[in-house]
Amino acid sequence: MTLELLGRLERVFTGRSGIYPPPDGDSNWPDFARRLLGAIEYEVARHFEFEEHDLFPHLERAGDGDLAQLLTEEHRTIREAAQPLTLLMRKALAGGAQPEDWQTMKVLALEFSERLASHAQKEESALLPVLDDVLDEQTDRELFGAYVAG
Repeated sequence: MTLELLGRLERVFTGRSGIYPPPDGDSNWPDFARRLLGAIEYEVARHFEFEEHDLFPHLERAGDGDLAQLLTEEHRTIREAAQPLTLLMRKALAGGAQPEDWQTMKVLALEFSERLASHAQKEESALLPVLDDVLDEQTDRELFGAYVAG
């Protein structure tokens, strides 16, 4: 998920970008919501699955299982925030969101954004340097190829 999309999520749900909840007929919000849902359901889910199944076993074998466990736990909490958020966003896209749903969606969206941004920072500062030490060049290429291939 791009940082640009997380930034847009925060702007949309904190009122700095347009009217929230969106007025009837607003085409910007459905486009944003569909894009966010796609990012959560495909990009984030795929990224987490790749790390848990393909990267973290390398960390565990190298003695960095604590980092793998911490990041896996963060994946769990991010998924927990994303699940009700995606359900409410789908409800809103179908035109069935009630006023209280919008407030709940806002809280969940901001929680999701905060957790994912913090997690991404941790990956940048802790995971990537460890992977540089743990993975040889050939394994790194193979993993990258597998990730790109999907």
